[in-house]
Amino acid sequence: MPSKSGLCVPKSKKQVQSFLGLASYYRRFVPHYSQIAAPLTDLTKKKQPNAVQWTKKCQKAFNKLKATLMSDPVLRAPDFDKPFLLTTDASERGVGAVLMQKGPDQEFHPVVFLSKKLSERESNWSVTEKERYAIVYALEKLRPYVWGRRFHLPTDHAALKWLHTIKETNKKLLRWSLALQDFDFDIRHISGASNKVADALSRESFPELTG
Repeated sequence: MPSKSGLCVPKSKKQVQSFLGLASYYRRFVPHYSQIAAPLTDLTKKKQPNAVQWTKKCQKAFNKLKATLMSDPVLRAPDFDKPFLLTTDASERGVGAVLMQKGPDQEFHPVVFLSKKLSERESNWSVTEKERYAIVYALEKLRPYVWGRRFHLPTDHAALKWLHTIKETNKKLLRWSLALQDFDFDIRHISGASNKVADALSRESFPELTG
């Protein structure tokens, strides 16, 4: 069942892990994070069933962490005088992205969270097609933020490092590559462990959240 913010209450251990993957990335901004998240992390323990037993304590922790993700000091309003960093990711069933900026504390804060469930047809695309679509989708949604501004695009999909240079034979990829030429960004490879937020967003449906 969706909550008031649009986030669905996790029904499986895997969904709880996805939500915690997103929330824990920003734990440094959340005082007493471990205590708040404890009812949820308990659900992910090895001996717990895959179908979670959702309690009032779980709901309270879930609501608290959602509220934290959608407010200061985690989510920040954009500063158009500073550079943006965009991370994207794709899973078998969805794409996700997060637009970030460094705050006065020199930490990266999210400005916008994006998530989209793939259609049945899109789910059958190759890994490279999904990963590139995640970028195209994010830039279509984030055009007001990044249009005309140089930004950084780290990705955990190594093939995308050559996005600007490879000669496309796939018409869909060629069309997307041409669309991406409208934007000014540099792309570099990062490890999957460094891309936890976009990864979590690609695996579960979250609403668009903006600072």
